Amino acid sequence: MPSPKRILPKPGQESVWDYPRPPRLEYVGKRIEIVFAGLRIVDAPHCHRVLETSHPPVYYISPDFIAPGALEPATGSSVCEWKGRAAYFDVIAKSKRADKAAWTYPEPTSAFAAIANHVAFYAGPMDSCTIDGVVVTPQPGGFYGGWITPDIVGPFKGIEGSMGW
Repeated sequence: MPSPKRILPKPGQESVWDYPRPPRLEYVGKRIEIVFAGLRIVDAPHCHRVLETSHPPVYYISPDFIAPGALEPATGSSVCEWKGRAAYFDVIAKSKRADKAAWTYPEPTSAFAAIANHVAFYAGPMDSCTIDGVVVTPQPGGFYGGWITPDIVGPFKGIEGSMGW
């Protein structure tokens, strides 16, 4: 498979091809809001993000900023070679449910200890996800949970033909 052609970032943009492997964890002092079933279920004044080569950032939110009752533990788990074993949540608001639309690392590896029990959300099933008021586009492909904003350029893992990247 040919290597992807990196999009050259403009001033004020980041390229996911400049992100490291293994991934890096960063504190983010930006407001994260998530609306689901017409209800604001997340209003976080800050969070953490994970940056990994070819992936848009994944944002991890403290449970302190998630509406009570918005998450219900789901069955199953997965393993990330960098962060450890993930557990999943169904997202619930009113009578609407998004199965396995959020995840957490209850006991992450030491490099990711700061996100223990923090929650990441797939943007696709939500009504909206914003970072400082900027609407997020979900990472393509449905498998990965990155959030794309105008200041992030790809191409992004998850597009057709990217499995071998």
